[in-house]
Amino acid sequence: MENETYNMDVLQLEGLIVNPKSSIPAFILLLLIYIFIMVSNIGLVVLIFTNRSLHEPMYLLFCNMSINDAFGATAVIPPLLSDVFVPVTQRFIHYYECVIQAFCAHFHGGTSHTVLIIMAFDRYVAICNPLRYATIMTNRMVVKLSVSAWMVAFLLIAVSVGLSIRLSRCRRVVLNPFCDNASLFKLSCENIIINHIYGLVSAMGMMAVSLCSVALTYLRITMVCLSSKNKVLNSKALQTCATHLAVYIILLVSGCVIIILHRFPNLSDERKLASILFHVVPPSMNALIYGLQIKAVREKLQIILRGMNNRSKMTVSEVK
Repeated sequence: MENETYNMDVLQLEGLIVNPKSSIPAFILLLLIYIFIMVSNIGLVVLIFTNRSLHEPMYLLFCNMSINDAFGATAVIPPLLSDVFVPVTQRFIHYYECVIQAFCAHFHGGTSHTVLIIMAFDRYVAICNPLRYATIMTNRMVVKLSVSAWMVAFLLIAVSVGLSIRLSRCRRVVLNPFCDNASLFKLSCENIIINHIYGLVSAMGMMAVSLCSVALTYLRITMVCLSSKNKVLNSKALQTCATHLAVYIILLVSGCVIIILHRFPNLSDERKLASILFHVVPPSMNALIYGLQIKAVREKLQIILRGMNNRSKMTVSEVK
């Protein structure tokens, strides 16, 4: 009986399936992408926090996105890397580790939406109520918005995962590159209709709320810009909003593709690839888009790069 219980607690994980000849290239590519995600996102957060000129609500709110992207990538990519060279039949994960990974993976997705909602609110206040922006978007308000974004996602995902771990298990094979909530409740032979309904309603509800809030916000911003005669401010506002919309569209498309592919069992391989890309593409693109598009951040990066270049030249001249 103890051995049977132990066996049910140790799951077999499908992991990332690659051709043996492609194992090394896949490992190197995924490792480089992970390093880029961590360096770009953490570097941007450090840059914003260490430069007082960047201590503005827009940049501080974006730090939530960078931290969340680094968190989401860390929850998924390192375990995938560790299994690349391990035979599929020897890839095991403890049940509680699977639960933690599933929670972190979904928490990353949910927080991505809630953070983009509060960032849209910040842009709305800045463009539609510029005279009241300083009084509304105080440091206290930034903290409140940030905490609410993380807490809403936490509660939604906690309920979703909680509904899965309450189920008894009759299977021990996870047919997915990494653990997610669907992988957890598919281990059970009980009726999982509640899990399906809550999972679909919460996921689609989160997307619908974020889509409606972002769409209405930017519709209002567009109307304000069209009615304004200040072309310089309009250009700056539209550039900032375009950056935010680009990040949102990448996230929305990535999430919708996974939800759609879940409805087609014959496209399981495509769904598995899409689920990995969800934790790779948005985190690698977000910091890059903001870092290159936001002038203040771009200027700070150029100053740092020039300083590093000057130091290297000085070192070379000293050696000579």
